[in-house]
Amino acid sequence: MSAALPNRTREIQLASRPQGRPVEENFRLAETDLPELQDGQILVRNEFMSVDPYMRGRMNDAKSYSAPFRLDEALDGGAVGEVIASRSEAHKVGDVVVHQLGWREFSVVDGTRVTPVPAGLAPTSAFLGALGMTGLTAYAGLLKVAEFKTGDVVFVSGAAGAVGSIVGQIAKAMGASKVIGSAGSSEKVARLLELGFDAAFDYHDGPVVAQLREAAGERGIDVYFDNVGGEHLEAALAVLTVGGSVAMCGAISQYNSEAPAAAPRNLAVAIGKQLTLRGFLVSGQRQHAAEFAGKMAGWLADGTVRYDETIVDGLENAPQAFIDLLDGANTGKMLVRLH
Repeated sequence: MSAALPNRTREIQLASRPQGRPVEENFRLAETDLPELQDGQILVRNEFMSVDPYMRGRMNDAKSYSAPFRLDEALDGGAVGEVIASRSEAHKVGDVVVHQLGWREFSVVDGTRVTPVPAGLAPTSAFLGALGMTGLTAYAGLLKVAEFKTGDVVFVSGAAGAVGSIVGQIAKAMGASKVIGSAGSSEKVARLLELGFDAAFDYHDGPVVAQLREAAGERGIDVYFDNVGGEHLEAALAVLTVGGSVAMCGAISQYNSEAPAAAPRNLAVAIGKQLTLRGFLVSGQRQHAAEFAGKMAGWLADGTVRYDETIVDGLENAPQAFIDLLDGANTGKMLVRLH
């Protein structure tokens, strides 16, 4: 490796497994040697890294759809950055790529495990959000999993978050008759209305089911995009129309809970209403990536879809950014700027 290139990187390691809500002491800022580049590998100077709710589950030592993070080793997750050294014929110095070795300032990555970022389409950070896995989650969850149809009434929980805000805008772009969102503050509610949601409410202001009924009116809702679980899912089941559908994307209300969730207590209504409840992972929706990328590029270009970012500077602040994400401190995508 050239002397001009870094041979060490700072990284965030998992120091201990959280019990309930994570705390700073569960993480450790460390400095480690970078391995020599092997054939087919690239060295990436990471510009942004993503913190995402699903990462909380990986901090537990429990079998799940994604392997647990290892203690005393670097965490990982989405990142975007510039190639500064390459032994891959497919990637040259100066290329910008997305990869999954975030939580560190420099990453040695196999060239087959990165996604190139086209120049000039959008800021690089967007490829971790609206033009990345976040956007694909919203697109595929609404259109492929929930099987949204023109004229549907759509309810989105966690609607001011990275995925939820895009779900609502896609629903409007595709001809929803009404889009309703829930969020955790009056400021976020106001932002949802600016983004084109027809109605929005702060779930702190009263029972979710009462606020949802008022927003939906006699028609009810046809599609529920669930980012929250718990009371929100229970409310949606009560207000869904016959034949309605639920795309189960996340359950952030339960991620830090050490006790089983009480809700939904009305799951039996799914029988009489002939509802479809379908959980999904974005990793199972990659076959729609090209279709999504084409549509989203157009929507961003003409202003049909807008996106928000909450940016925290410095790798050392990544653990607090993640904790704040779980507490709902973000509007749109929560990102950490590394360089």
